[in-house]
Amino acid sequence: MALAIILNLNHLPPQIPLFYSKPPGEDQLADTWMIILLPLILNGIILLNNFFVKKFFSKDEIVKKIFYYLNFFFIIAITFIFIKIVFLVT
Repeated sequence: MALAIILNLNHLPPQIPLFYSKPPGEDQLADTWMIILLPLILNGIILLNNFFVKKFFSKDEIVKKIFYYLNFFFIIAITFIFIKIVFLVT
């Protein structure tokens, strides 16, 4: 994600389509700096998942693997969304 933003930082417009759940048009646009929310949310999800595993499921290997693959899925999905947004607007 950092590499994508560094390579395209000068080419990003002042607003980017970030809120795809809203109707098409102006409602989807957000300021460029808000793209940083995606990596922050990703890190928050991973930290929260790791906290739950260590706090409640420290002895259950199946749940640990489920959370491991869930974290892996979040990393892939949010990275793909981030890169798609960055390359869509450049």
